[in-house]
Amino acid sequence: MAEAKAYTGGCHCGAVRFRATVKLDGAMTCNCSICSKTGTMLAFIPAGQFELTTGADALTDYQWGKKKLHHLFCKRCGIRSFVRGAMLSGEPMVALNVRCLDDVDLAAIPQKAFDGKRLPVDG
Repeated sequence: MAEAKAYTGGCHCGAVRFRATVKLDGAMTCNCSICSKTGTMLAFIPAGQFELTTGADALTDYQWGKKKLHHLFCKRCGIRSFVRGAMLSGEPMVALNVRCLDDVDLAAIPQKAFDGKRLPVDG
C-alpha cells in the first residue's frame, strides 16, 4: 500500500502551482459530462492537505447545477488542476487531477471507474 507523500503540481503553463499530501494508491476516473471531456483522473484529499503556492489570481471558477463544486482552471492555459468542494460529511476537500502532479507514473496508479453519468447533476 502506498504511503501518503508530498507532491507538487500545477497547470500546463506554470501559472498555477500547488503542494499536496496524498496517498496515491488509486485514482478515480468518471464518465460525467465534465470529467469525460477534460480527461481527469482524481484523487480526493482533505483540504488541509492542499496548499495553493502560486496562481490564485490565474484561476477561474466554473460551477453548474447545485453549485457545490468549484471546478478551478487556469485562465491562461485552461488546465483544471483541482476541484474544491466538500465530502458527504461536510468536511472541505480537494479533488486533485492526478495528471497534474509532477513526476508521477500514471500507469502505476490503479484506476477505479465511477459512473457519474447516472447521478443527478450536482456540478
